[in-house]
Amino acid sequence: MSWAGPEEIYLSTSLASYLDRKLLVLLRDGRKLMGTLRSFDQFANAVLEGACERVIVGEQYCDIPLGLYVIRGENVVLIGELDTEREELPPHMIPVSEAEIKRAQKVEREASELRGTMRKRMEFLDFD
Repeated sequence: MSWAGPEEIYLSTSLASYLDRKLLVLLRDGRKLMGTLRSFDQFANAVLEGACERVIVGEQYCDIPLGLYVIRGENVVLIGELDTEREELPPHMIPVSEAEIKRAQKVEREASELRGTMRKRMEFLDFD
């Protein structure tokens, strides 16, 4: 097995190489934002144009338009470039309306809370 030479792999740690490109930004609270990078500073504060939030619940998804969006750098976990020529999602994903995805999020949140309360009630049983 041979390692790829520096001429075969291009990785950049500077946001400057991503200006005017479509990016995916993962935030600390778990939100996923997509948009075109228009500006940034030394703290990774960024401005996305044509931004939208992609919400995924199970096999359903919705892109909620946000417009021009300013992201505070301390909330950024990951930034990656999106390939505009490739399909972004697997074919089994189903696009739904904003109202439907919000209902699905609420159901998922309630189910998670119920699992948490059931787990607390069963703590006296030692499953280990």
